[in-house]
Amino acid sequence: MTAALADWQLSSPRPRRHLVPVPTGGAVVVREPAVRITRRGRLALTVLVTAVVALALFVGLAGAGEAAGGGRMVTVAPGQTLSEIAAVEMPGRPVAEAVVALRLANDLPGDGVAAGQELVIPE
Repeated sequence: MTAALADWQLSSPRPRRHLVPVPTGGAVVVREPAVRITRRGRLALTVLVTAVVALALFVGLAGAGEAAGGGRMVTVAPGQTLSEIAAVEMPGRPVAEAVVALRLANDLPGDGVAAGQELVIPE
């Protein structure tokens, strides 16, 4: 053995092995989990939680839309246009501005409305 190798072996710390006592026989305590959920139970729980979250979002979004509108409801008569509704229901505003307000309040993609459609008149 060379001197460098001998110095290295003497100077390097050796790992110490720690002994840990492990209970055996009657001293072993086996703990069962408090709740054991099967695969079917996990699936049912996942579906239930997803349904509750979806319902809460649906109710929250529907309530937010009604709260944002904050006005009264009007049903479109046959042959009635959005401009006519704007002129009659919002007399204090210019018709063009009232039409834009109606489109925004009701999430309408265009100026067309159908007979029997219910519109929120913003305040």
